[in-house]
Amino acid sequence: MPELPDLTVYIEALERHIGGEVLTGIRLAGPFLLRTVAPAPAAAAGRTVRAVRRIGKRIAIGLDGDLWLVLHLMIAGRLRWRGTGAALAGKRDLAAFDFAPGSLILTEAGSKKRAALHIVEGAAALADLDPGGAEIHDLGSDAFGAVLRRENHTLKRALTDPRLFSGIGNAYSDEILHRAGLSPVAMTDRLTAPEIAGLHEATVETLEAWTETLRRAAGDGFPEKVTAFRDGMAVHGRYGQPCPACGTKVQRIRYASNETNYCPRCQTGGKLLADRALSRLLKEDWPRTIDELEQLKGES
Repeated sequence: MPELPDLTVYIEALERHIGGEVLTGIRLAGPFLLRTVAPAPAAAAGRTVRAVRRIGKRIAIGLDGDLWLVLHLMIAGRLRWRGTGAALAGKRDLAAFDFAPGSLILTEAGSKKRAALHIVEGAAALADLDPGGAEIHDLGSDAFGAVLRRENHTLKRALTDPRLFSGIGNAYSDEILHRAGLSPVAMTDRLTAPEIAGLHEATVETLEAWTETLRRAAGDGFPEKVTAFRDGMAVHGRYGQPCPACGTKVQRIRYASNETNYCPRCQTGGKLLADRALSRLLKEDWPRTIDELEQLKGES
């Protein structure tokens, strides 16, 4: 799912491409993308783009008359910039937003279509789509800690809770926690003041660094390679590969369709976190530390 750095670069590209332009029409490939009934898509035609902003992990395009097109890309949704009137081709293309300079195409890979378009009018309706998470760049260390400790959760869950923090998901939370040297399953109510300060610093630095990296990659064009798995990431998507800081193989915790990646030496004091599926399989044979795991591998 595109997160804060990816969405920031998307928004900057949209401002360059459609800011001040008139939306001539919306073309939908099917009825399932649109999640609102009124206003109708036809009501957006002929209106000028006045603003583009991020709301959590959503992209909101503001038109004349306080009308908003709000896109939630979910896991596999992506935006493409194509020539004016570009056809919707194949099953991946869900919608086209047409402007004089070109067409913004919404695509979604895979068979599960989860991306969503809301068309709403007015500030109150727009606010209803905001999960309410705090913007990291608006928070000092103390305010960050207050939000973090609002509920007692694991760090991974707290960072990715859209009601607590805005725009952070599975990928960048892994990178943040690695930079901070903290376990993803550490409980928020047990963090020390120095750990909170370090986590705040790591969060800001990670998001800023990746935003700048993606910004440079996009240049003046439109971002085409939006993915949760990027070269240069320390741990996310790098299970079994060496940690860039210490060389220990990156480990994972799998749950449902997601997984958390971490370095046991840098983040958990050498302790292996139990992966539910593998723990059930191995039971008491589950290695407790990275050293035990390496020993088992050496004996096999």
